[in-house]
Amino acid sequence: MSLRLSAEERAQLEHQAGGMALGSYIKSVVFADGVPIHRRRRKPPVAEQQLLAEVLARLGETRTASNLNQIAKHLNQGTLVVDDELAADLHRAVAEVAWMRATLIKALRGDGL
Repeated sequence: MSLRLSAEERAQLEHQAGGMALGSYIKSVVFADGVPIHRRRRKPPVAEQQLLAEVLARLGETRTASNLNQIAKHLNQGTLVVDDELAADLHRAVAEVAWMRATLIKALRGDGL
C-alpha cells in the first residue's frame, strides 16, 4: 500500500509522529480505538425520492424558468407590459415555484408523502 502526500502533509505527519517511524505512527492512528468508522450514505427513502421526482417532472413539463427569465429581461429593459394574460401567467408561475419550494423542503426534511 502506498500513500501520496504533499510536502506539507508529510512534514505535518512527521511532526505529529515525533520520534516514531512514520509507518508505525500512521498505523497507530488508523487502527486506534475510537477511530470513526466510515459509513455508507443512506439512500433517501422512497417517499422523498418520489417527491423529488415529481418536482423534476413538473420542471420538465413547464417552461416556468424560461418564461420568468424572459419577463425579467423585459422588466430590466423597461419594455414589460403587464396585461391580464401576463398577470395570470405570473400568478401561475408564483404558485408553481411556491409548490416546488414546499415540496423540496418536505422531501429534504424527510416528511414523505
